[in-house]
Amino acid sequence: MNFIKNNLANAITLGNLFSGCIGAVHLLLGDYQTTAICIILSLVLDFFDGFVARALKANSNLGTQLDSLADMVSFGLIPGLAMFKMLEPFGNEVLGMQLPFAIKYFGFLITLFSCLRLAIFNLDEDQKYYFKGLNTPSNTILIFGIYYFIETISLDFNKLNYILADMHVKGGILIFITILSSWLLISPIKMIAMKFKSMKLQDNYPKLALLIGAILILLIFKTVGIPLVILYYILISIIFQKQLK
Repeated sequence: MNFIKNNLANAITLGNLFSGCIGAVHLLLGDYQTTAICIILSLVLDFFDGFVARALKANSNLGTQLDSLADMVSFGLIPGLAMFKMLEPFGNEVLGMQLPFAIKYFGFLITLFSCLRLAIFNLDEDQKYYFKGLNTPSNTILIFGIYYFIETISLDFNKLNYILADMHVKGGILIFITILSSWLLISPIKMIAMKFKSMKLQDNYPKLALLIGAILILLIFKTVGIPLVILYYILISIIFQKQLK
């Protein structure tokens, strides 16, 4: 019984990793819908492994390290692969410049900074009731949400000329998103965490604002609103910087 109690949370974490592996494979195969399901499953398992560990009082250093290693695949590799897929049509040219390598590999900058963020998080003892920088699950939702939006509306980049001027501009925007996403992962900006220090209403205004705003965005924009929720999350976190501690 003690063996099950001590390792149940770790088993859930490994489930997160397994789901992430399947999601990464299907993303490479172009099956973005299966990847979306795997990301959702990984998000659920990532929440419940910590919940179960706290409920069973089975927190351990092994569990902490295992959680980060699983997240590295589910929320580090997958967003890098999603950007890789979005940059693939550009070959080695972006903003009119010929590069000595395929620009699609630049997408893995997100994976590298996700790894760095997870390592920093493990060593930072301040992030108990807030995140410092954008957490990797939120970043994955943002990047994959953009990819999913492009795929589900059945538009390729050539059909987006009525929105953007040319392929150079589109590639530049994706490069900008990659750099911004990478910076946000390790930025000093405090981000709201749904962890409650107290049940006092005044202590939870940022969380309530985030929750209400996210629900409204999803009701109005539905699937398209998923990456918009993350942008709103970043904005509302910046607004409530002083209250996050």
